[in-house]
Amino acid sequence: MTKALNQIRALLIDMDGVLWVGQKDLPGVREFFAFLRARAIQFILVSNNATRRAAYTVERLQNMGVTIAPENVLTAADATPRWLTQKMPRVKRVFVVGESALQDALHDAQIECVERDADAVIVGLDRNLNYEKLKRATLEIRRGAQFIATNADRTLPTEEGLTPGAGSLVALIAAATDAEPFIIGKPYRPMFDLALEMAGAAMSETAMLGDRLDTDIDGAAAIGLTTLMVLTGVSTRAEAERNAYKPDFIFDNLIALRARWAETY
Repeated sequence: MTKALNQIRALLIDMDGVLWVGQKDLPGVREFFAFLRARAIQFILVSNNATRRAAYTVERLQNMGVTIAPENVLTAADATPRWLTQKMPRVKRVFVVGESALQDALHDAQIECVERDADAVIVGLDRNLNYEKLKRATLEIRRGAQFIATNADRTLPTEEGLTPGAGSLVALIAAATDAEPFIIGKPYRPMFDLALEMAGAAMSETAMLGDRLDTDIDGAAAIGLTTLMVLTGVSTRAEAERNAYKPDFIFDNLIALRARWAETY
């Protein structure tokens, strides 16, 4: 596997903590995408966020001066029904702990959202969560519905700091059901397999760019991808130095990454 920046031909890019934090855009994004395009480096934006679909990312980057296509984006909201359709076709009826983006993506994939007698319970971030929904999810799983999580991120970076992520809700339901979920998002394999399929590049020429050790770096390193870490999100340099999977490259931000990468050509 390549460990040299100038050998990378495709890049999987996390969003929260790399391109922005909450509603705050991070510096150097427009110039970084211009750099990728100038060198014909394919990219797929890969996010564990199950509250947004591709259209949100396309519009947000457009407002930052970057034009991309929906085909360049894979969020957990879209990855979940895509994986179900490809790998779990028996799942036709689901109870959802999640927001409208996830529900809409499931609907578009012709997977029915129901209140009872579900084939599976799908759990993502739900900022309108209440006890009744938790109770219904618990009862469905205990009845025999498969427990599926969009992702297991315990925290979510915002301008205010780290707030509860989908993984916190997944852990709560796991405790209430004595069941372990099947997880779609990073660091688990389904998200990486779907993103690599979209990128259409060899694993030996593909790298993962992210800010979190537990999702971006660990998941990518486990399957042999080159790993690039920026320090604009969750994990710190000190944590990276202690991590079992050490990033191949660490940069303060996208500006530093672009400058170092440009020097290799």
